[in-house]
Amino acid sequence: MVDGYGLTTANILYHLPDHPPIVQSYIWQEYDLHPHFPELHKFLDFWTRSLEGKLHSVRVAHAGLIRPAEISVVGDEFKLH
Repeated sequence: MVDGYGLTTANILYHLPDHPPIVQSYIWQEYDLHPHFPELHKFLDFWTRSLEGKLHSVRVAHAGLIRPAEISVVGDEFKLH
């Protein structure tokens, strides 16, 4: 975790094999190493080798596992009976 691992989410857009003008979305999540993302690269290599849908674009978000604690203050409390 200290080495930069964190939850990585990739929004992968790809062309449908039967209808290339249409773009479909696929969400991929894995714990991966920032900034090189070796697991994501392995998955994208598999995709290009094994799947028919040609990649259009990939958007990546990464959240580190070790970071300062997030504290939020609750102003009110509501009880339901």
